[in-house]
Amino acid sequence: MHYLNKQEYNLTFLQENIELVIYSLVCFFIPFLTHAQFLTGTIVNASLILASLNLRTYKLLPIILFPSLGVLASGLIFGNLTMFLVYMIPFIWISNFLLVIIFKKLYLHKKLNKFITLFLASLIKSLFLFTIAFTLFNLKVLPVLFLTVMGVFQFYTALAGGILAFTIQYIKKEKN
Repeated sequence: MHYLNKQEYNLTFLQENIELVIYSLVCFFIPFLTHAQFLTGTIVNASLILASLNLRTYKLLPIILFPSLGVLASGLIFGNLTMFLVYMIPFIWISNFLLVIIFKKLYLHKKLNKFITLFLASLIKSLFLFTIAFTLFNLKVLPVLFLTVMGVFQFYTALAGGILAFTIQYIKKEKN
């Protein structure tokens, strides 16, 4: 998994750590600032894509883990259904990891087009989460709301987040 060390362009140690702190703070605190699911999901997915482009190895972990912990801690996005999120958290972590690792592997390592990579990584993330949510719904663990939120909604927010991340990355690269 040497591709976990790849970056789209070289960052200094300080730049990489500043980005780590920024993405981590954004991922954890965005659910406290807005309970609009689409906005939150888009910003979190943008942070995940930016992290996959700019951070290496273990520095990806906070960005993968913090978003769902922030949603759980804020309790705002799912309202009285937030307690059901606990069942999904390990799978959300896996799906975030899938998005990041697929992006690193296909775009940074295999040099596949970034838009095709974004589509594939978003599709895999959303299909994985929907499959888990569908299974837990059928087992009567989750309410029906989670089928939409963990399905097509994840796909749309991952795509929107990717487009936002590409825009931010373009601006950053222009300044370097």
